[in-house]
Amino acid sequence: MIEVSGLKKSFGKTIAVNNVSLNIKDKEVFGLIGTNGAGKTTLLRMISGILKPNDGNIFVDREKVYDNPEIKENIFFISDDPYFFPNSTGEEMKNYFKSVYATFDPARFDRYMRDFGLDKERRISNFSKGMKKQLAIICGVCAGTKYLLCDETFDGLDPVMRQAVKSIFANDMEERGLTPVISSHNLRELEDICDHVGLLHKGGVLLSEDIESMKLGIQKVQCVFRNDEDAAKALEGLNVMNHSTRGKLHTITLRGTRQETEDHFRGFEMTFFEILPLTLEEVFISETEVVGYDVRKFIID
Repeated sequence: MIEVSGLKKSFGKTIAVNNVSLNIKDKEVFGLIGTNGAGKTTLLRMISGILKPNDGNIFVDREKVYDNPEIKENIFFISDDPYFFPNSTGEEMKNYFKSVYATFDPARFDRYMRDFGLDKERRISNFSKGMKKQLAIICGVCAGTKYLLCDETFDGLDPVMRQAVKSIFANDMEERGLTPVISSHNLRELEDICDHVGLLHKGGVLLSEDIESMKLGIQKVQCVFRNDEDAAKALEGLNVMNHSTRGKLHTITLRGTRQETEDHFRGFEMTFFEILPLTLEEVFISETEVVGYDVRKFIID
C-alpha cells in the first residue's frame, strides 16, 4: 500500500504539489487525473523516490521511500518521456534493468519485443515516440515490481497497443499482485480499467474516490412531467447535484441509490422516465461542481 500525507513540493517560487494526501491500495488500478501542470508527474516522481518532498510523508509498504534502495526495488517508474542510454539498443536496456531488478524476466522481455514487433538489436534513438513508449512499458512490466508508476503511459500508443497494454496489466494484477498507478489528463482513457481515481488541480487533490462507489451513489435521470407543478414537487426532498431542462425534458443528476431514485419518482405521473448510466467524466463534473469547481475548465477530453 502507498500512503501519502501532507505532501508538498516546490521548485523555487513555483508550488508543484500542495498538501496532497491519498492512499493507493494494493492490487487496484489507481488513476491520477489532471491537466499538464496539475502536479501528477512531480507526485509520481516523489512516490518513486526520485524527488524528495519539501514536507509531508510517503510510505510504501510502511517504509519511507526516499533513500531506501530496498523499497525502490519494488517500484518501476515509466516517465512520459522515457530515458534510454545514448545509442543503446533494446538488448542493452534489458541487460541494464536485469542488473538493477532481481525480478527482471529477460525471457518475457524477448517475447514481448517480438509480439510488439520491436527489434531489440536496433538503436532506440531510431524508434518512433510510440515505439519508445512500448519499450518503456515492456521494461516496466518485465521488471516484475509490485508497483508500476505510469506517467501518461497511453499517450502515443495506437488503440490496438493500448488494449494490449491494459490486458498485460490485468494479467499481472491477477497473477502476481501488480499495482499500477496511471496518470492521465484523459478521463475516458482510464474509465474502463481504474478501480480508484484521484483528481489533481493546481497541485492539490480535489477528489479521491472509488469509481464503483461514486457511480452507485449518483444517478442521472431524464424525465418529462405532466405539468410544471409536478416537476417542482418531484424535486423536493432530493439531493440534486445538477438540473437542466431542454423543452419539457428534465435532466437531473442526484445523490442516492437507483432503488431510492425509482421509489421517489414512482409517486409522480410522467410521460417519460429513465435512469441513464453515468460516465466517469459526468461523475467528476457533478462532484467537483458541488465543491465550487467547474471541472470542464481543466479536464481534457
